[in-house]
This record gives sequence, C-alpha cells and structure tokens, in this order.
Amino acid sequence: MTEPGLFELEAVVVGQPKRSQWRRYVGPALAVSTVEGTPLARVTHTDDTHSLLTKTSGEFIVRIKRRSRFGQFGPVRFHFTDAADQEVGTACARGLVKTRQLGVQTEQGRQLLLTRRGHLSDEWRLTESDPEGGPAPEILGRVSVSTIDTWLGLQQYVVETDPRLDVSERRTIVASVVCLHLLRRPPGDSAAPA
Repeated sequence: MTEPGLFELEAVVVGQPKRSQWRRYVGPALAVSTVEGTPLARVTHTDDTHSLLTKTSGEFIVRIKRRSRFGQFGPVRFHFTDAADQEVGTACARGLVKTRQLGVQTEQGRQLLLTRRGHLSDEWRLTESDPEGGPAPEILGRVSVSTIDTWLGLQQYVVETDPRLDVSERRTIVASVVCLHLLRRPPGDSAAPA
C-alpha cells in the first residue's frame, strides 16, 4: 500500500523548522509534514519575491511569485506556477491588515476566501463567500497557527481541508498558507508576526 500524496491528505502542517539560537540556520524557510510529523515538502525563498515549494526529494511542485504595486500599502498578489510555467492559482491580500483575509483562486477558477475573525484570532476559515457578508457560509477548511518556539518566534500552521476539495485545490490552499506566512513574517524579517 502506497502512502497518500501531499495534496491527497486532508490535514498537513506547514511550519518553520526548529533551529538552534546559537548557530546560523541554513535549512528551508518552511517545512510541510503530516500531522504526525512525517516530512513531505519544503519551502525555500530564492529572494524577497520568489519562493519554491518542493518535495523532500527535491522534486519541484510550485513556484510562488509575490507582486506588489505600491509596496506595503497596496494590495499584494501571489501567483502560483507549475514546472511547465503554467499558472495554477493566485492569492491576493488587500487593506492595511493584509493577514485578515486572503482571496484565493484555484487552477479551475474557483474563488475561495481564507478569513480570520479578528486581528488577534489564530484561526482562518476557508469559505466560498465572505463570512461577514450575510448568512454563515459553509466552511471548507481551517488554518490554525501556533507558536512552537516563543524564544525564536517560530510559527506552525495546521491546514485542515474538506474531503470534497480536490488535489489541485489543496495544492493552492497549501501555497496560500505559505503566502499567509510571508505576509505575517516576510523573508529576512525577524519582527514578530502580524
């Protein structure tokens, strides 16, 4: 029996790998693993605008490109491309608190929202419509963040998705969680997360 693929799992963990405060860290920026801790993939930043999601074997999964027209004050858009350089999804954040809501578009064009209820909330809900725009929408997933090392401020995101989401939609959601982390803690920034 073979292990399920990374995007066939309904729950994965995206987090900053633990590191020593005494030595310079040279590993990946983020690691993707099963809830039990089995490594599946890693994220590396090639510069402040490009990140790569690869399997632990080194096989390329998706490239994440960050674009922002007006610096930190304007909207930030992330484009996801596959090995053939085809766009397989996007994520967009607007407003002054860009980590409150992330608009996500999947490869098939499905529009989703990752929204947290308040600035201090540690959970984002995945829905097809804005939770504040009327009746409570159906929840298609959750992203919960926690601090795994208070001294270094290392973050971990547990990503739970509905069984009805397909593999390509889960790929977009995992890439969006990477974007969420980049918005909260940009590459090279040691400030506390937003």
